[in-house]
Amino acid sequence: MSNKAGGLKFWISAWFPVAVGIAVIMMESTEFMGANHTTGPLRWLFERVFGHIGDASWDTIHHYVRKSGHFVFYGLLGLAWLRAWWMTRPRLQYLQVALLGLLGTALVASCDEWHQTFIPNRMGSVWDVLLDCCGAITLELFVYLFLRQFKPRRLASEA
Repeated sequence: MSNKAGGLKFWISAWFPVAVGIAVIMMESTEFMGANHTTGPLRWLFERVFGHIGDASWDTIHHYVRKSGHFVFYGLLGLAWLRAWWMTRPRLQYLQVALLGLLGTALVASCDEWHQTFIPNRMGSVWDVLLDCCGAITLELFVYLFLRQFKPRRLASEA
């Protein structure tokens, strides 16, 4: 990378996105962000866009909206981890930084779900950790396919 590997600006550039992602997860892992609190605002927004919906249908949609949030946000967190590792350990191969990114994502997801077991209106779930990791794997795979298609020298230079 073009920044000096030893400079403070470089380290902040590399790891700040990871820190922001973890901070967002910490804020969302609260009683206020439980399903009983998000259903009202999300339903209001959904109905403004798509029109009125019945309660039973909304419960299903709300569930999938929340689970999609897990998948997408943890996928982005996985990319932040991947980027940080790739910047700070440029000699590693893509698979190695992708695995480090997945490991970081799994660690944060596991801590988040464990933390939720102590919150009255939340519950921790191993299935959510698996979903979070699937999001990270999927986005890391998309990045790999993009690099392979459009920047093959970036991948080849690692081998």
